[in-house]
Amino acid sequence: MASKSESLEWKYKKLERLLASTLQYLSDDEVEEIDLEYLMEHTEGLREWWQEYREENKKALEKEIQHLLPSLSLEELEDLRAKLKKQNPHYKGL
Repeated sequence: MASKSESLEWKYKKLERLLASTLQYLSDDEVEEIDLEYLMEHTEGLREWWQEYREENKKALEKEIQHLLPSLSLEELEDLRAKLKKQNPHYKGL
């Protein structure tokens, strides 16, 4: 089993490789329009890293939204609920 420092070093190297690959693509003078889907598809591990990153930050986003909810007006809350219901047609309400 790898030690914690070895695990962190491996993560650091992986992140370094993803960043280098991304910056190489972004700095390519022949690329006229940045294509994120191309970048995700052609940078090994980038899509998986991005999905993991987003999932890890989901809880922080949920807390931020909960913190903001009391400051919204009733109309804004109803509008938000309508948008969420549109996104999730299986939602039945409370």
